[in-house]
Amino acid sequence: IFDADREAKRIIDTDKSAQQEIIKEFGSDVIDADQNINKQKLARIAFQDEFHQLALNSVIHPHVFKKIDSTFEKIQQQQNKYNCFVVDAALIYESGADTHMDYVIVITSLLRYRTERVMSRNNMTRDDFLKRVSLQWPDEDKEHMADYIIQNNSDLNNLEKESKKIFDSII
Repeated sequence: IFDADREAKRIIDTDKSAQQEIIKEFGSDVIDADQNINKQKLARIAFQDEFHQLALNSVIHPHVFKKIDSTFEKIQQQQNKYNCFVVDAALIYESGADTHMDYVIVITSLLRYRTERVMSRNNMTRDDFLKRVSLQWPDEDKEHMADYIIQNNSDLNNLEKESKKIFDSII
């Protein structure tokens, strides 16, 4: 499973080329005292509106796509070791990555559950989360395009059960 969000954070933390592109796009306001990208400052700027979010995505997505491709190539060379290659990403449709996928599974849930989950695990305010959600495509649009849909309005056991059903039907 390739976690695109984790990879994007790693790129921001370690990839000098991406860091220079971010600073060029957003200015030195996103740098902390140690000359590193401060992700909280970057998020405050990047998620203020659609224009700034697109600017960040135009910097980060090519780096993430390159890493997806190289990881997939490594997986392919290990024939019969893996049944599938899964890309876990929030912006599959928004980034255009869906055109490179065999299947797209949209996992959605009621906004109140998503808000509770994000606020319990991240250091993000409700308003910041809702702002980010407003910059994404509506769930209904994604669901119409998806090959499979999971409604994640229950517990982790149910999510695993629904995911396994889809996995079993694909593999």
